[in-house]
Amino acid sequence: MSPQEKNFWLTTVEAPQLPVRELPSTVDVAVIGAGFTGLSAARTLAKGGARVAVLEAENVGWGASCRNGGMVLSGLKLGIPTLMKRYGREATKRMYAASLESIDCVEEIVREEGIACDFVRCGHLEVACKAKHFEEFRRGAETIERDFGRRLKIVAKKDLASEIGSAIYYGGMVDETSAGLNPARYVAGLGCAAAKAGAEIHEKTRVTGLECAARDGASGWKVTTSRGVVRAKEVLVGTSGYTSGVTPALQKKIIPIGSFIIVTDVLHKDLARELSPRGRMIYDSKNYLHYYRLTPDQRMLFGGRAAFFPENENTVRESARILRTGMISVYPLLRDVKLEFVWGGTLDFAFDIMPHAGRLDGMYFSVGYAGHGVAMATLLGKKMAEAILSGRDENPFAGIEFPGAPLGIYNGKPWFLPLAGAWYKFLDWVD
Repeated sequence: MSPQEKNFWLTTVEAPQLPVRELPSTVDVAVIGAGFTGLSAARTLAKGGARVAVLEAENVGWGASCRNGGMVLSGLKLGIPTLMKRYGREATKRMYAASLESIDCVEEIVREEGIACDFVRCGHLEVACKAKHFEEFRRGAETIERDFGRRLKIVAKKDLASEIGSAIYYGGMVDETSAGLNPARYVAGLGCAAAKAGAEIHEKTRVTGLECAARDGASGWKVTTSRGVVRAKEVLVGTSGYTSGVTPALQKKIIPIGSFIIVTDVLHKDLARELSPRGRMIYDSKNYLHYYRLTPDQRMLFGGRAAFFPENENTVRESARILRTGMISVYPLLRDVKLEFVWGGTLDFAFDIMPHAGRLDGMYFSVGYAGHGVAMATLLGKKMAEAILSGRDENPFAGIEFPGAPLGIYNGKPWFLPLAGAWYKFLDWVD
């Protein structure tokens, strides 16, 4: 029997009941997108006394914010040695510190707002698909301890059974700081928290136009939506992998990449404990990676870049087959376990595989989380709100270059994704 093409997380939560109201004619800040970035920003802005309208084309959390694996991870997509070579020690130290702060930020919001989203500091485990990857783990951990004063746990292959019930890996690296949560419950709670703080959240309000519109000598924006026009002093864009032609300069810098997830039936507690003895958030060392975890009700959630193209009916269905094969290669004991759910979402990657937040063409933005968005989007949404309120942007990614495609070959339509997917599979084979 085929799995339901349905997001498992959405079966565990009721959509927040937000009041339907007319669009305001003017606001201090228009926030585009009601995901982690936009809602975190709206909460902070409203608490700071700003009048805020969050404009969401669908519903709260409709995009990647409720479709991910619920992993609240330390670090960035790129490893510390790569970051230090590119940006230097001090800048890398600030970026790494921000990744740790981002987890604290999520935990603080969950605690302050009483969001029941199964947040737990379970740690994450990165597993090495090759012996050379394990040696890279060692070097990376040594660098982090020497330069940043943090000790990560290196797990040799002979000891890996204490962390994962799979024999295919060459070792692992554990960071106890990372956490897991139910992302649909978290984003729903974040939406309620933003509304409670005074932000207006307008669902089913698609932004169709955005233009500078100075009034009375002051800069500002005219935001055209499917429900009318809003004028705003400032605009913050938090649309991630769903960034559209409404913000063309931003769209040309972001690559939307599909990520897909399967979830099994509830496992027997003994089997669940054998597969993941410590309940870690787990991901492997490949470019074309797999990530997996136990859900709070003891199902196996298994995800990956089964197809680089964003989700549609065909890619979701094909991904179920590909991911099931991948899951069984990691966990042969799941060969006969029924799959209950499969779904997809769209991540946002910048061309340099880095988060970016700051100002572009006068608008504020925060994008490019590359699979680390649960924590980093929450933090950078808050940081952008603070920048709007204070006029000082203190996020560590504000000063780094935000590159577009080489030779201007990309206009926002990712025609090259099949080539990129083939290239990363080749790298996983040879590297």
